[in-house]
Amino acid sequence: MSAVNETKFNPAVFFLTGIPGKEDVHFWICIPFCLVYVTSIVGNSLIQFVIKTDPSLHEPMYILLSMLTITDLGISITTIPTILGIYLFNSREISLNVCFTQMFFIHFLAKIESAMLLMMAFDRFIAICNPLRYASILTLPRIAKMGSVVVLRGVAVTLPFLLLLKRFQYCQANVLSHSYCLHQDIMKLACADITVNNIYGLFVTLITVWLDSLLIFLSYVIILKTVLSITSHMECLRALNTCVSHLCAVLVFYMPQFTLTVIHRFWNSSSPLLQILLGYIYLLGPPLINPIVYSVKSKHLGARINRV
Repeated sequence: MSAVNETKFNPAVFFLTGIPGKEDVHFWICIPFCLVYVTSIVGNSLIQFVIKTDPSLHEPMYILLSMLTITDLGISITTIPTILGIYLFNSREISLNVCFTQMFFIHFLAKIESAMLLMMAFDRFIAICNPLRYASILTLPRIAKMGSVVVLRGVAVTLPFLLLLKRFQYCQANVLSHSYCLHQDIMKLACADITVNNIYGLFVTLITVWLDSLLIFLSYVIILKTVLSITSHMECLRALNTCVSHLCAVLVFYMPQFTLTVIHRFWNSSSPLLQILLGYIYLLGPPLINPIVYSVKSKHLGARINRV
């Protein structure tokens, strides 16, 4: 009897969701996901290879870009195979432990990406507002220490998600609303009070994503003020042009995430299709867009990639 109850209240698997009502065209839907996967892996790997093998690119800006591409590769490898399994083979089942592991890496890598964008904003801030001290401030050992702090912060804020979810029993319908596992999604299936999870999730969002985005915004306010004080119109445009690719990366990463967070927490009556599409853009947009934007906007990097 206890075994039956344990099965009832602790399902061995969760069921992931594709696009409801589109099961008959899942095969065709998987084609763009395959293209996104290949493009993300090839694009980020190529940038990583070029930066690693070209000594002229061993500068702070490109080192930070290399760290960003590693994060984007991790996000693609963690999520897209699961998505392709749903659309190609209707493989919707995922065990609790695998789901929790995927959830940990998704949130962990998302927090690292947010911090990496902040570090890249700091790089642009120093380069434009204090160019004479750029080389002395952003040394490689200092960047390595900053990267270590970013990783430690990611582990510290993400690990409690795993511990909080593992203490629950799950008695709701064990169907997730996305094609991958998110903390916000899993906790709704628990047959217990999830107030602590809600509060902690909001707290983590405030001290990571919202704080990082606020600091990025403030850094660009100061950058813009500095750039506008430059008398030469050409120098002003040249300085702003060095920030365009980073601004694109910031918008692609933060806008879908902010919208998805608000929907999950405050607008549960929104269209499921909207949540699914935003979820895909939130996770798959940065690994796809970042290599394209940086390759196009950075002539030095683009030339090296063309040579390869």
